[in-house]
Amino acid sequence: MLVDATADMLRRHSPFDRMDQKALAFLSERAKLGYFPKDSHIVTPDMGPVSTFYIIQRGKVLARQSGEINVTEYSSLTLGSGECFPIGSVMARRASTNAYIAIEDTFCYQLAADDFVQLMQMSQPFNQFCTQYIATLLNQSRRQLQVQFAQRAAEQQSMSSPLSAILSKAPVTATPETPIRQVIETMVAGHIGSMVVVDAEAQPVGIFTQSDALKRILLPGISLDRPIADVMSSRPHALSEHAHVYDAALAMAMHSVRHVLVTDEAGTLKGVVSERDLFTLQRVGLRQIRQSIEGAQDIDVLKQAGTDVRQLALNMLAQGVGAEQLTQFISALNDTVTRRVLQINLAKHDLYGIEWAWLAFGSEGRDEQTFSTDQDNGIIYTCTDIQNREELELRLLEFAQDVNRDLDAVGFPFCKGNIMASNPELCLTLEAWEEKFDHWIRVPEPQALLNASIFFDFRALYGATHLADRLRVSLLRMAKSNPLFLRMMAANALSVQPPLGKIRDFITDLNAEHPGCVDLKTYGARLFIDAARIFALATGVHNTNTVQRIKLSSQRMGVAAEEAAAIVEGFNYIQLLRLRHQHFEEEHGRPGDNFVNPDQLNELDRRILKESFRQSRKLQQRLKLDYQT
Repeated sequence: MLVDATADMLRRHSPFDRMDQKALAFLSERAKLGYFPKDSHIVTPDMGPVSTFYIIQRGKVLARQSGEINVTEYSSLTLGSGECFPIGSVMARRASTNAYIAIEDTFCYQLAADDFVQLMQMSQPFNQFCTQYIATLLNQSRRQLQVQFAQRAAEQQSMSSPLSAILSKAPVTATPETPIRQVIETMVAGHIGSMVVVDAEAQPVGIFTQSDALKRILLPGISLDRPIADVMSSRPHALSEHAHVYDAALAMAMHSVRHVLVTDEAGTLKGVVSERDLFTLQRVGLRQIRQSIEGAQDIDVLKQAGTDVRQLALNMLAQGVGAEQLTQFISALNDTVTRRVLQINLAKHDLYGIEWAWLAFGSEGRDEQTFSTDQDNGIIYTCTDIQNREELELRLLEFAQDVNRDLDAVGFPFCKGNIMASNPELCLTLEAWEEKFDHWIRVPEPQALLNASIFFDFRALYGATHLADRLRVSLLRMAKSNPLFLRMMAANALSVQPPLGKIRDFITDLNAEHPGCVDLKTYGARLFIDAARIFALATGVHNTNTVQRIKLSSQRMGVAAEEAAAIVEGFNYIQLLRLRHQHFEEEHGRPGDNFVNPDQLNELDRRILKESFRQSRKLQQRLKLDYQT
């Protein structure tokens, strides 16, 4: 009876709910139930190497940092029913770096270290849980999300499917020497929209599409006897057959292409995925949206396209697409809308002879836009000695005013802080932007640090993008040569702590207007974003995307890949929770925000959110060590 009762309790928690009967029986038979009264020490560093694995049956345990700060452990956290400790210590047979103290009368299942090792060998779910804790929980959360949206997404094939699953036929190919006439005849006879050009090893070297025939053959009057290599598009976009459908959708959105090649591990062509293929997977299709955006002649059409972008993103969210891919996808299509707004307004303004670029700041600059986003933009331009700067600025400001107005009309609200290109302070020459950045770095006042957190995440969306590249090089040079600035930025980033309680799981009284809630932007995503920005500036990383900043700067700082991956997973989960919450709020007629009530989350999501906040704490501890703040 005791063994059965133990198994029943464990089945209510991850990863025990996914164990097979044999492994669960092994654990239930060998686990001993122990009682720990309030304030008793269960595990401490001075107890020596850990020989027991603990699973909390009921009660609460405080894990508290002992000794100096260690970036591989947490400073303090609270564990509840179904949670385990100390995983890392019992795996390594070393002393715990944390003290685990019962903060109320607590019962724990205890498993000997030898049995723990044997259980890891018996059960793959348990092994994966112990070695990839947060990633495992995230996968479960995504499966739960898919179940919640199952009815809505039932008629759609999952965007999380591998590309190999949607390849319906073998590709038709040609060699570079094949005459153009033969290629076109084959395409017409087979009703084929594209022809892939491959080398002797069947590896793709180019692609020729129906739309290429008009602009590359008919209009220039190219002879049909010439080889297809003369008119094909070289270096076509290719993805592995193991990549997901949403990877192909993202590539099409970001690079404005309509075909993505699919290859095996050896680089051999396996097939072609087109926009039409993706269209069949969605009620609102990528092709439909792209065509409506690119062909839009007025703002009303773009306004509808903006609505379609949100619907397509919702479909992807329902199908379990990860937050990193989803926010990049939203950003890529929003970029397309913004570029079309710029093009429409360029026809109304005389900017001939001006070298300029449209800059995106903030979340758009980081490729991390969610469903609720406003405008953050500016202009960078050059002014030669023979040009009148005041006249150039006036022309650009008039243009920017119309663009900002139209962006507001299509669904990107005006920035309440006036961080928009129509603001004369944000329509500057390259030299003026460099001077502004230099002043913020040399005189890191509170306002300068706030400005840096917004404007240093810039990205060029349209125009002379090389101006933004030059500004990025200048910024990295200035930041790296001023350690005081980086130290001040670190102190500013550490002024906001993750909302983890020592007794309660979460601190939910930080915003008086939203009692019982946690602000996932201010006290969640921002912690990762701020730290990633500092590390990127310190290590010379050019990327603005938070995940890429974490990955690349971690490599340059010698951070273990597993530690960096856990941090990325924590950030991605908070972003995913923001997207889910914003959608649910808007679905119920409320404006999307970032305030989530943890008590309304299921047990699994509460555990992952807590673990995600712990990852942000680890990131902050590294900031403390590196900058001694």
